[in-house]
Amino acid sequence: MKKLIIVRHAKSSWKDGVKDHDRGLEPRGVRDAKLVSLNFKQFNFMPDQVYSSTAKRAKKTSEIFLDKLNIGSNLIQFDKNLYDFSGENLIQTIKNTNNNIQTLMVFGHNEAITNFVNMFGDRYIDNVPTSGLVVIEFHVDSWKYIYKGETVKILFPRDLR
Repeated sequence: MKKLIIVRHAKSSWKDGVKDHDRGLEPRGVRDAKLVSLNFKQFNFMPDQVYSSTAKRAKKTSEIFLDKLNIGSNLIQFDKNLYDFSGENLIQTIKNTNNNIQTLMVFGHNEAITNFVNMFGDRYIDNVPTSGLVVIEFHVDSWKYIYKGETVKILFPRDLR
């Protein structure tokens, strides 16, 4: 069985003059990422591997989660292909994951995240909000064979406040 923990980056800043890739986090985004990660910690879904988009807002979100979940930075890989909004690169990245990895955590962007959880999970989610986390289990031995899995956990900041 394969388990995917997928997280949309936290609320980002829209300061003028900064390229989209270089946008950081708003204070609310930092608070929400901490809130979700600390709540998620109680479920003990610890990843074997972590992937993150190279965008600053995704990197910062992943750093907050890794810190709060006590996950070593040696488990994270930053991948420019995850700076993806359609979801095609996200799907390819997940399907190309080494099969020794049982639990994978991915930090990325919308619409890719929402599209992915609706395509591969069994619960419809209108929109995965910033700092939103979804866990999907797949009853396969290989990441390349993932198909409709079971959505086993949904954590959104608005539900935890």
